[in-house]
Amino acid sequence: MRILVLGGTQFLGRAIAAHAVAAGHQVTCAARGITGAVPPGARLVPIDREAADGLSPLLAETFDAVVDIGRHPGQVRRAVAALKPRAGHWTFVSTVSVYADNSIPHQTPATATMLAPSPPEVEYSTSENYGPTKVACEQAVGEHAFLCRPGLIVGPEDPTGRFTYWPLRLARGGEVLAGVAPEELVQVIDVRDLAAWIIHAAETNLTGPIDAVGIPLPRGDFLARIAAGIGATCTFTWADRAFLEAQDVRKWAGPRALPLWMPHPENAGFLARSPAPALAAGLTLRPLEHTARDTLAWARAANAQPIGLTAAEEAAVLAARHAQLP
Repeated sequence: MRILVLGGTQFLGRAIAAHAVAAGHQVTCAARGITGAVPPGARLVPIDREAADGLSPLLAETFDAVVDIGRHPGQVRRAVAALKPRAGHWTFVSTVSVYADNSIPHQTPATATMLAPSPPEVEYSTSENYGPTKVACEQAVGEHAFLCRPGLIVGPEDPTGRFTYWPLRLARGGEVLAGVAPEELVQVIDVRDLAAWIIHAAETNLTGPIDAVGIPLPRGDFLARIAAGIGATCTFTWADRAFLEAQDVRKWAGPRALPLWMPHPENAGFLARSPAPALAAGLTLRPLEHTARDTLAWARAANAQPIGLTAAEEAAVLAARHAQLP
């Protein structure tokens, strides 16, 4: 197949292109080419998706499949108008952030309520309007396409550090600030498994919206399996939400964050969507232990720094936790 990846130089786009090349496909990556290199065996066509004619280098070609990882509605609309009529299959990589209610675990696209799309005049996605702009992108793509809605994507080359924090932290061993409750659900998908499934979707002409998510795991099991995968010995300390917030421990990601912690009950379903539709449609998942092992190896080789609580910040929170206990 002749496969076009709109992107292909960083994380998921690069993984998609790499898997497609390994599967024997003829792969073109269309990107600015400034965030990284395309995988060996792929062809880079420089484009500027901001320009009205920025896709012109592709207009003399046809493709059996196109994969778009865009987030800006204006860019997605231009790509659909220019390329979709001459593409055999279209995949748009969306997100589970398109859903309006994150409080209910085990939802599927058939049961979940969508956010309203961003207004037509909104051209760009930001952290504040990310979900609505992705809905607008999906609407621009229209019918006869695969709307792939990933949850948290993790693994080697992840630039966000949200999952990478945990293999790096657990590798240090000792007492670990783990979260609020060991039974709270956490869910990730390895970037390589997601990339393989996206190419499988193109090969099998899969269409419709499907959540690309892994198996939800209780947080205690999730951390224990990461530790097992990297051969770490740790003890886990839990603290309630009020305590964490009083200590200025922040949610999800970034400085002073406890990565992948989302306050409940309003987010009880955010990392707990049903993987059943994706598994039925051919998604295969590697063990979390393997993802943790490979992520740690990449992070060490790349000197990737953990993004979240520093060692000193975590130690101070743990000391405050112990002072609170009888």
